[in-house]
Amino acid sequence: MNPVHADFFAGGAGAERTLRDNLDAYHRLRIVPRVLRATGDRDLRTTLFGTRLATPVLVAPTAFHLLAHPGGEAATAEGAAAAGTIMVVSMAATQPVERIAEAGGPLWFQLYPQPDREFTAAVVKRAEAAGCRALVVTVDSPVFGRRERDLRHGFTDLPAGLACENMRDGTGRVRDIAMDATLGWDRIGWLREITGLPILLKGILHPADARLAVEHGVDGVIVSNHGGRQLDGALATIDALPAVAEAVGGRIPVLVDGGIRRGTDVLIALARGAAAVLVGRPVLDALAQNGADGVRDQLRTLTADLDHAMALAGAKRPADLSPDLVRVAG
Repeated sequence: MNPVHADFFAGGAGAERTLRDNLDAYHRLRIVPRVLRATGDRDLRTTLFGTRLATPVLVAPTAFHLLAHPGGEAATAEGAAAAGTIMVVSMAATQPVERIAEAGGPLWFQLYPQPDREFTAAVVKRAEAAGCRALVVTVDSPVFGRRERDLRHGFTDLPAGLACENMRDGTGRVRDIAMDATLGWDRIGWLREITGLPILLKGILHPADARLAVEHGVDGVIVSNHGGRQLDGALATIDALPAVAEAVGGRIPVLVDGGIRRGTDVLIALARGAAAVLVGRPVLDALAQNGADGVRDQLRTLTADLDHAMALAGAKRPADLSPDLVRVAG
């Protein structure tokens, strides 16, 4: 991969404290296993909004997959489908959602609500028509994160020949993705009016916002700090998860992303209240190395690692994992 593009995928905002802390926070946590639980063969199947999955590990929305591999987002979707899980298609995908949907696996669509409501509605209708089963609304980006690696490289736009294909309007023109500082709860209500898809809010860290999400009829929340790419110094997601899960109180599913690299990380996230996790950078790395097969193998490896960890922790199903199985080290 072009080193500039590799830095785009790997980097975070500011001094990259949150980027590092997403990883380091898992290292501060320890599993307290149960024994003599007769788990037998584990069952990792998970159902989210009516879709039955082979694993609670989903593919997080990430941009510009054609920079990583010629197969682009379609190859990522193919690998996710082979692993029996969901890919969340980025609004900033370098292939159109219709092409990505040809892989045949279940898709969700990630949306940055745009100031132009008519265009936003058209994007939502495209996602619906392509068969996407949920809408993931990114809510942590009122302005664009200051990513110093990209600024040093002068990487501010895609190379010639590539574009954010889901941003094409009716004239064929590709619009820029606008970060909208006027975005508020009223816009979430408007989205609820124009689509029947489940709506998840991605970018929740504060429990008060989780409670508001429930009050506003949102169908799920994703505990996320944008992979450390927006507000540097924001809380690590695994540290934010327990309070968000407590605030939601089981009324809607809580998912989490950020820093997940091993099956033990997935186990900790599930035990701390997540219904499922999403992974981004590991999937992009696998895509760059071996296309759709790499994505499939990465997701299967994470799932197998989770299965092994659950056996050792005394859990047969993800629902058996509870907060008492995790403690802060020291």
